[in-house]
Amino acid sequence: MDSLRAMPIELIFSVLGLIIIFSACNSTAELPRLVQPPKPDGTLSFLVVGDWGRRGSYNQSQVALQMGKIGKDINIDFLISTGDNFYDDGIISPYDSQFQDSFTNIYTASSLQKPWYSVLGNHDYRGSVSAQLSPILRDLDCRWICLRSYVVNAELVDIFFVDTTPFVDKYFDEPKDHVYDWRGVLPRNKYLTNLLTDVDVALQESMAKWKIVVGHHTIKSAGHHGVTIELEKQLLPILEANEVDLYINGHDHCLEHISSINSGIQFMTSGGGSKAWKGDVNHEWDSQEMRFYYDGQGFMSVYISEAKLRVVFYDGFGRVLHRWSTYKKGVYSDI
Repeated sequence: MDSLRAMPIELIFSVLGLIIIFSACNSTAELPRLVQPPKPDGTLSFLVVGDWGRRGSYNQSQVALQMGKIGKDINIDFLISTGDNFYDDGIISPYDSQFQDSFTNIYTASSLQKPWYSVLGNHDYRGSVSAQLSPILRDLDCRWICLRSYVVNAELVDIFFVDTTPFVDKYFDEPKDHVYDWRGVLPRNKYLTNLLTDVDVALQESMAKWKIVVGHHTIKSAGHHGVTIELEKQLLPILEANEVDLYINGHDHCLEHISSINSGIQFMTSGGGSKAWKGDVNHEWDSQEMRFYYDGQGFMSVYISEAKLRVVFYDGFGRVLHRWSTYKKGVYSDI
């Protein structure tokens, strides 16, 4: 792992590509695993943004500007996208201009020239999923890393990325005028059963001090979409049984922090990458659980050491809105 830290980013991506191929060829029941080297001191810092891809409009460019500044200040190692990467209907091919216009030409700060680990959102499923997963995109912009579900191993933390869109019944039962790209998902029940098993096994096998799960859809939220019942019933019990520290999502276009009263899981929403709506709070929430809610644009940062995990939420002007930290031997919160 020390040798990985010294590698240039191009070589690291080559190693990642080999790891993806190795996992895929050896077991269809194992999530692909990527390696993310931490800093020499063993710590990690990263940004999280979601629901962003609008060709710079709806203040996407403003949020990107602030991400670049914060990314430099805290010396980030990578970024996470919580999905709905390209509006309104994903991309139609690897050469779709939306990729350049909404990603490459927007997140131009030097501090953001790091790996972007991404998941698919429901809007991404309205385009060509294979296009977003295509290695051609990584040839066009080496930062882009997107698979359906996978694990990023970063020594002290394992980050589990879960494809949540196929869980949601209404996309199948009431698609309205939308056409979803379900290639690779059908038969749905088998896909979901295998995915839940793979996530459970990967979490059980994890020896990392911290466990973070990332998906597009909410599990707990007071925002526009609220609770995703299917995830609450099917995925949440697995997260609780495996003592996950954070569940991070987008989907609701807000910033939000909810603490579980039934487990140690913290639910973090970072879906403020572009379009958001003021006053979009549609669900009452227990004051014991609701730590923070902001109905506007912004993003979040995460810092991890062996003993400490710290989350900070920023608005679209880079102002700190909320801080929260936890230690393995105790928890505290400060606003």
